[in-house]
Amino acid sequence: MAGTGPTTIGRKPATTVAGAAPTGTLERAIAHGRGLLERAPALAAEQAREILRVVPASAEALLLLGLALAALGRIEEAVPPLREAARRNPESYETWRALADQLVLTGDNAGADFAFAQQLRCQATDPVLQAGALALCRNEIPFAERALKQYLKQHPTDIAAIRMLAEVAGRIGRNRDAISLLSRAVELAPSFEPARFNLATVLYRMGESGQALEQLEALLAIAPHNSAYRNLAAAALGRIGEVDKAIEHYDFLVKRHPGASKIWLSYGHSLKTVGRQADSIAAYRRCIALEPGFGEAWWSLANLKTVSLGPDDVAAMEHALATVAELGNEDRYHLHFAIGKALEDMGEAERAFAAYATANALRRTELDYDADVVTALVDRSIATVTPAFLAGLEGGGHPALDPIFIIGMPRAGSTLVEQILASHPLIEGTQELPEMMVIARRLGAEKPGSAYPATIPAGEKLAALGREYIEETRIQRKLGRARYIDKMPNNWQHVALIHLALPNARIIDARRHPLGCCFSNFKQHFARGQGFAYDLVTMGRYYADYVRLMDHVDRVLPGRVHRVFYERMVTDTEAEVRALLDYVGVEFDPACLRFHENSRPVRTASSEQVRRPINRDGMEQWYNFAPFLGPLREALGPALTEYPYLEA
Repeated sequence: MAGTGPTTIGRKPATTVAGAAPTGTLERAIAHGRGLLERAPALAAEQAREILRVVPASAEALLLLGLALAALGRIEEAVPPLREAARRNPESYETWRALADQLVLTGDNAGADFAFAQQLRCQATDPVLQAGALALCRNEIPFAERALKQYLKQHPTDIAAIRMLAEVAGRIGRNRDAISLLSRAVELAPSFEPARFNLATVLYRMGESGQALEQLEALLAIAPHNSAYRNLAAAALGRIGEVDKAIEHYDFLVKRHPGASKIWLSYGHSLKTVGRQADSIAAYRRCIALEPGFGEAWWSLANLKTVSLGPDDVAAMEHALATVAELGNEDRYHLHFAIGKALEDMGEAERAFAAYATANALRRTELDYDADVVTALVDRSIATVTPAFLAGLEGGGHPALDPIFIIGMPRAGSTLVEQILASHPLIEGTQELPEMMVIARRLGAEKPGSAYPATIPAGEKLAALGREYIEETRIQRKLGRARYIDKMPNNWQHVALIHLALPNARIIDARRHPLGCCFSNFKQHFARGQGFAYDLVTMGRYYADYVRLMDHVDRVLPGRVHRVFYERMVTDTEAEVRALLDYVGVEFDPACLRFHENSRPVRTASSEQVRRPINRDGMEQWYNFAPFLGPLREALGPALTEYPYLEA
């Protein structure tokens, strides 16, 4: 048996049943293949295939093939043999773990969770623990919880049981409990990698990316080449604005897994964020070449606002819609959004609008958006936030001067305002931060029948909310500048909370012509949130509610909010920039007029646009679609007719 090539099993003896091989020979062949995994995975794969030619039913050979393909970075090819190995030997802990790792990298989180549960089941030896693990695999959560809690009463330090109970907590949304349990498991066994990785995953899902990275750094110190660890680390780094470090991980991952379309997609997103447009285009194109029906990759390419797709691209997308059998709803609406953008760039307004309408209709099937909830919040806010209410809570907030909030509708020029401000040496741009909305949600902002904003507390509790916001957003601040920007547009619903909790913060309302702004939202697919944006009528209502509340704020807090009209910023840039900086309280700096030279990471859909000098493109894009916007006009009502800059 040569040490440098695959071991062959040889011809079956005449006495061997078809498809079988002498046990000793098979074991030696598997062992040899295992020995090749680290130093020569291609030879290990060849060895596994040779074994499978003789013993097609060998679960060990299937596992070897899957591990070898994974080591070669061929994730999509590794999954089928691993699935088959698990089917043939469902008691193999190693097989389920290998399958779970590969499914994580393909983005199949549901499949990974199932494989992970099976992995836990295989770990269990005690009958009670086995029963709990089996119930977890069958998603029989109440039984699994009872069995595991019963077991832990007798065995409180059993790490496998703690880890399983954490999985139960995660399945039913008790993520804090999951974090506590997994932290305990890591405390008991610091070298137990699976529990630490589970902990990092839950922390990431909970938005605690800094803490997730602490766990991932410990894991990567042990296993620096582990792709699952690096993939999650890259995602967490991106969340806290460390995009260059995220790209280092993606550089490694795409080299190791050149056929992993979802990793190429994430790589493209990061490259776009730092302004490497040519590289991001190449990454998106690579993703499409690997998976022609991958709608999000097509949309990501189209969503580079400075890139135009052509007739060949439209034909390729339409072909994918017509021929790719496994195409899901998400791929379909992404493709229709991308086709709409391509047709718009080609000047075919009617066909483009039809594509956008189809995309939005498909997206709406996945949403549970109720326009009445926002209207009710605005009505409540207008009734509650009176001069007397504000006076009763005045003086209770946190005195920090640091935050600058940019609020309003998405696609209203907020990224432009952010880029202008972030070009000032005293101001740092971050991203759309969720912390204020998290605080508002805790006060009942999204709860049916809630009295919010009447639930905003007074005194020290109010100061604590402001302090919480400052502390929770600190991780986003990298440059040591005195001021920083939070451009979460939806914070317009919480201006009273911002004003009271952070009375020295600045609040800027970025506003754009209702038809131009709303149509820009209608043709945009958002990665998350913005459920109002997929229907012209609900969008018109949302915009009108936003204007109603901001008008009320102007009455009860005159001058508190500085408004930037996009049209005025475009036509009289320097005067508007000077007024903006004066409101913020910093000296004028000419760099703010050269905002397009700022190379800072930008994460929004306007990332490419704000890297060009200011222009009128955004003011005029909707004109060709005016005949189709009747329902939007009607829903907007006075918000349209009273807008001071009527374009058409």
